[in-house]
Parts: sequence; C-alpha cells; structure tokens
Amino acid sequence: MSTSIDDGLAAKGQLPKHVAIIMDGNNRWAKRRLMPGVAGHKAGVDAVRAVVETSARNGIEVLTLFAFSSENWRRPANEVSALMQLFVAALEREVKKLHHNNIRLRVMGDLSGFSPRIQELVQQAEALTANNDRMTLVIAANYGGQWDIAQAARQLAEQVKQGTLQPEDIDEQRLHQHTWLHDLPAPDLMIRTGGEQRISNFMLWQMAYTEFYFSDVYWPDFKQQEYQQALVAFAERTRRFGRTDDQLEEAEHSV
Repeated sequence: MSTSIDDGLAAKGQLPKHVAIIMDGNNRWAKRRLMPGVAGHKAGVDAVRAVVETSARNGIEVLTLFAFSSENWRRPANEVSALMQLFVAALEREVKKLHHNNIRLRVMGDLSGFSPRIQELVQQAEALTANNDRMTLVIAANYGGQWDIAQAARQLAEQVKQGTLQPEDIDEQRLHQHTWLHDLPAPDLMIRTGGEQRISNFMLWQMAYTEFYFSDVYWPDFKQQEYQQALVAFAERTRRFGRTDDQLEEAEHSV
C-alpha cells in the first residue's frame, strides 16, 4: 500500500505541520490474543515505524509520540522493565535509520528518572541527528503536561528570585518559552488510538487549539491506512482560532 497522502491536501496546505499521537491499546491488543502485555508493546514498534515513514514521506514537519508518561511508572514492575528494554533497543537499533533518512530525534521529558544507560543513549542519539532537517521526531518519555507547565513556572520563579524578571512581565508567551518544544510549531492534530477519548496529561499547554482525532484501532494495528484516514479527517475540518466563519471567508478572499 502506498504511504503517500493525496497530493492535493499537501498543495492546499491542509496537512498538519505537527502531529502528536497517544499510542494506546497495546495491552488490550495483546490480551485479545491471549498474549502477555509486553507482546503488545513489541508489536507496536511496527506501527511506530509505519507512522514515522508515512509522516516523513508526506512532509509532516514534527511527529510527537507519547511513549511513556510520568504516570506509567505505576504499572507492574515487569511491564515497566520490558518498556525500558524496548526503549534501549530502539535507541540502539533505530537511531541510525533515522539519521540515514535525515530525521532529527528529540526526547521530551524528565530524563533524570531513567537509568544512566538510557540517558547516555538519548544524548548520543540527539547529538547524532541534531542537524537533520527532513522531519523532527519527538519521543515523550517520563513526560506529563502538568509537569511541563510546573517546570516552566519554576524557571520563571527562579528568575524573579534572582531579580532578572518582574512578576508583571510574566505572560503566556514568557511561560511558553520555558515549556518543552517551544521552538517548534504547536500540534495541529492529536491522534489517540485504542478507543479512549481523553488526553491523559499529554502536552496540556501546547494543545490549546489542537484538533483531536480518536481511533478505535489498537496501536499495533494503526498503520498507513488508519493514519491516512486521520489526516484526511483533519483536512476536512475548519480551524477558526477564535474567529467566525465570516472572518475566515473574508481573510481567504483577501489573500
């Protein structure tokens, strides 16, 4: 199956610049097959490859994948251990492929919670791919949206404490500059697989005007065709950003 989206969508600027995905349903996918949960996570790696490839081929600028939340540490110890092993394996095996395809890798989250080996691999991967400009792949690991906002506020509070910033100078833009991915476009489209319809503490600050798309398909089965359906659905939506339809029509005619 082709991984190219309708060229007309790209020509009209109807494809999102930044897609964020909550990859949900791995455990339920495995349970339906009477397999251990880790089998679902392993199967989900193929879906990651498919979505990364499809995004890069169709000119998506940023793809952010929610791989491991700050709340996921509460899961059974054997599952957390398996997820860490998969993370190490991906960093060891997949990064060279990303680099070969001119894709930049960034890891978003509190890396101090990971083992020294994972922290070292992340640093090496980010350094190797730092100058790649075809697409940026962001892996959210040990990340939470509330944590992101709190750490930004903490940085601003430290500046106020040091006397380099006045409280009245703190506004949305100033706080935004201290959140993760502040140098990248905000997500245009957030996809969640697995049938759940919530954002689970994912990029709360960044998704103020993001379009949401919820799929019943479990993540290991979310491949090119399902991803294309999400992108087509996005292209059919009208994004107002607080404006009326009349204002949008007037702006379009004035171009």
